[in-house]
Amino acid sequence: MGSRRQFLQRTLQLGSLAALAQAFPAYAADKLPAGTSAYPFTLGVASGSPRQDSVVLWTRLLPGALNSLLLPPVAYKVRWEIAEDDAFKRIVGKGDAFALPELAHSVHVDVTDLRPDRWYWYRFIFGDAVSPQGRTRTAPAIDAQGSNLKLAVASCQHWEFGEYAAHHHIAQAAPDLVAFLGDYIYEWGPYDTKHPLRPRHRDIESFTLDEYRARYAQYKTDPLLQEAHHAAPWIVTWDDHEVSNDYGNDRDERLDPNFLQRRAAAYQAFYEHMPVRLQQVTTTPEQFARMRIYDRYDWGRLARFHVVDDRQYRSYQPCVKAGQGGSSIVSRAECSDLRDPTRTLLGVEQEQWLARGFATSQAKWNILTQQTLMAQCDLGADSNSPQAKFWTDGWDGCPAGRRRLFDDIQKHQPANPVVISGDVHTFYATNLKRDFDAKASPGNPILATEFCGTSLTSDSRPQSSTEQILARNHHIKYGRSDKRGFMLMEISEKKMLTHFVALDDVLKADSGITTLQSFIVEDGKTGVVTA
Repeated sequence: MGSRRQFLQRTLQLGSLAALAQAFPAYAADKLPAGTSAYPFTLGVASGSPRQDSVVLWTRLLPGALNSLLLPPVAYKVRWEIAEDDAFKRIVGKGDAFALPELAHSVHVDVTDLRPDRWYWYRFIFGDAVSPQGRTRTAPAIDAQGSNLKLAVASCQHWEFGEYAAHHHIAQAAPDLVAFLGDYIYEWGPYDTKHPLRPRHRDIESFTLDEYRARYAQYKTDPLLQEAHHAAPWIVTWDDHEVSNDYGNDRDERLDPNFLQRRAAAYQAFYEHMPVRLQQVTTTPEQFARMRIYDRYDWGRLARFHVVDDRQYRSYQPCVKAGQGGSSIVSRAECSDLRDPTRTLLGVEQEQWLARGFATSQAKWNILTQQTLMAQCDLGADSNSPQAKFWTDGWDGCPAGRRRLFDDIQKHQPANPVVISGDVHTFYATNLKRDFDAKASPGNPILATEFCGTSLTSDSRPQSSTEQILARNHHIKYGRSDKRGFMLMEISEKKMLTHFVALDDVLKADSGITTLQSFIVEDGKTGVVTA
C-alpha cells in the first residue's frame, strides 16, 4: 500500500474518484466518529463546469461550519447520486468519492456519460446524513443549434457589506447557468454576524490555508448563496480578493517575499470550495501556486464562453509608489510604462490560447468571461479637466495587451463578441473599439459590446462620480454605481437581451429587485442599444 501522499496524487490524477473505492479501502471511513452527530453538509452542495456530457458536483464535509477541528484528519468515503428527477426514482449515476483531509474534506465528482442538454438532480450521502439536493444540467451537444440560454452573472460579494438577497433572486430566475466573475470571498473582515453599517477596517486578514478555508466556510454558510448554487451549474473565475487586494502575478501590495506561499494557499482553498476541474495534476503547494483556471465552455453552437484569468500571469501594475505594489491612478504623462508594448493582463500563453479560441469558434455568440472593466475609463476629476487619469489595476494598466486582444478579434472575426465583466462595483454598458479617444468610424469600428455588472454587495462610488465618468468617456453608454445586484442575460440565435437587475436594499435579506435598464444586441451587430 502506498503512502497517503501517493494516494492523494493518484486521486487527483483520475477523472473519477469512484475508481479508487476498491483500491484504497483502508484509508476511508464511511461515517463520523462515534459520538459525533453534527450534520456534515453545512456548506450545501454545488455543481459547475458543465460540458455536453459531464458536470462537476461538489460538497465539503464540515460538521461545524467555522470549526474544522470537529472533523478528524482522516479520509472519508461519501456516496453521490445523480438522477433525472427530483425524487431520485430514475438514478443515472452513483458512486463513492473520497473526502480527503489534505483537501479540507472537499469532494469533487466529475460525472461523465450524461445526456446533452438535460437537467439533473444530485445529492451526497454520508452515513445517515443526506445533503441538500442540487439541480444541474449539461450543455447542449457540441453541434446543436437553435437552443436558448438564460445566464445570470454576478461578482464581488463582500460578506459584511450586505445580505445575499441577489442570490435568492438569481435562483428564482431559474437560469441555465451562472457565471461568477471573481471576488467570491474577500480576504479580510469579521467572522461574526454581518454589521453592514459599522466602520470597516482591513483586519482579520487571511494568509494561511486554514484561514482561507475558514473564510470560504463563512461565506458558504449563507442560505441564499447556497440557494443559488443549488439552482444551476456555475462557471467561475477568480479576481484579486480570493487572494489579496490588487495582487498582480507573484507580487502583492506589501511586496511580501513569501507571497507565492500565500497565493498557493488561496488557490488551493479556491479549488477546495468550487465546482471546478483540475486541468493538471495538482498536489503540492508549488503546484497549487500555479493552478490553471482559464478554460472555455461551449453551449452547443449558441455560445462559447472564453473564461480567463487576469491575475496570475499579468504584468506588474505600472508606476507604483516606492516600496509598495498594487494599483494607482496615473496619467499617461506621468507614467511612461503605460506605453510599454509588452504589457499584458493575460500573459503571452493565455493570449495565444484566447486567440485560438476565437479562431476555432463556431458559436453564434462569443462571450469573453472576465473580471474587470475592459473599456478605457478616464477617471479625471471632471469633464473639463484636460488630464486623463487611469486606474492601473485593470485593462487601462495594460493598454498594449488590450490592443492585442482587439487585434485578435479583428483578425479572427469570432461571431458576435460580447465581453462580460465585474470588479468595479458598477453597472456599465460600453462600446469597445481600438481607439477609445476617437469616434467610431469605418477605420475605428465598434469591435464588441461590453456589459459590466455591479457588485452583489460590495460598496462603490457615489452616482455623481459615475456621471462625471460618463461625461468623460463617450463610449461608456450607461453607468450606475449606486446599486448592488447582478445581470440576467437571455440569449438566442437572433439576439442577446441583457438586464441590469438591482436590489432595492442590499441590507435586507428579503429585498425586492428592480430592472434598471435592458439592452439588446442583435445577431451580426455590435454596440450598445437600449431595449
